Amino acid sequence: MIDLRKMFRSFKFAFQGIYFLVKNENNARVHLLASFLVVAAGFYYGISAFEWLIILLFVSSVWASEAFNSAIEKLCDEVDRTQNRQIGMVKDMAAAGVLFFALGALVAAAIIFLPKILSI
Repeated sequence: MIDLRKMFRSFKFAFQGIYFLVKNENNARVHLLASFLVVAAGFYYGISAFEWLIILLFVSSVWASEAFNSAIEKLCDEVDRTQNRQIGMVKDMAAAGVLFFALGALVAAAIIFLPKILSI
């Protein structure tokens, strides 16, 4: 049997995590602006359902990777507050994961939107 109270409490914690991410992480605010712009462009240019799926996949992947990266950074900072070379590499690799998704999102957006922009 599903405990709905427990499930809704879990959603509450997840939404608190989103709030914390946007409030405290500068890169998350950059992702928020980029997400808003790409969604607005999607409506403006009337992109297809398939193009919306690509945009949704990349936007959600960038957000998820940013959340994971921020969580890893916070955990690393809590585990060792000194300049630890190994922890620094872990944090850099987590940031690289976000960069991979963000660059992929940028290329996908260019493939979807550049032909529409250039045809005007």
